[in-house]
Amino acid sequence: MKIAIVVFPGTTCEADLDAALKQTTGEKAEYVGHDIETLEGYDAVLIPGGASYGDAVRPGAIAKRQPVVKGIQKAAEAGKPILGIGNGFQILQEAGLLPGTMLTNESLKFVCKPVKLQVANNDTAFTSLYESGEIISLPIAHKKGNFYCSQSELKKLQENNQIIFTYTSENPNDSMADIAGITNEKGNVLGLMPHPERAVDQLLGSTDGVKLFKSIVQNWRETHVTNA
Repeated sequence: MKIAIVVFPGTTCEADLDAALKQTTGEKAEYVGHDIETLEGYDAVLIPGGASYGDAVRPGAIAKRQPVVKGIQKAAEAGKPILGIGNGFQILQEAGLLPGTMLTNESLKFVCKPVKLQVANNDTAFTSLYESGEIISLPIAHKKGNFYCSQSELKKLQENNQIIFTYTSENPNDSMADIAGITNEKGNVLGLMPHPERAVDQLLGSTDGVKLFKSIVQNWRETHVTNA
């Protein structure tokens, strides 16, 4: 499986994501720069967290104008799995691949801590190894993670089962409907504010991110790899 990790100026979590992927699945990703125009040949695309372009204007606003975003959009249209974490989620929203926007946390502060999530939909390529309704712990690290969308968009997300992860016990940023992660209608693009790559070893406090990476790779292999 050939996996691209897209790196923009200001991205900070690409090494964490690469290490987590190798540790959990044995797959090694390739870093792809913001000035690359095509992602043909890659089977999946991962967009890590960090403050691309220093969050100038607003998170993801400048990143969406870079050549590589056209490649991400084409990969999404082709049905390839696309995962955006933290700032990666914000970039996917700015690029029009996911609905809504991220407002400043209700506390007006940067929040960095483990949070409890519920797996609201395990019937996706990203969550198939989780149990439906499973409670997991992943860390967050953001100041603008307050998910907001119109009521019509929210209704659509709910009706299409596009809400994949929700905050439980507490909503650390006052996100609408406790939303922590959503997919597009097709289900192949996932945006997630918490960081699963920081939850793959008990030394980090949780291993609940492992199933997400394994789900991606396992689903791809079941679809594309056959025994001769």
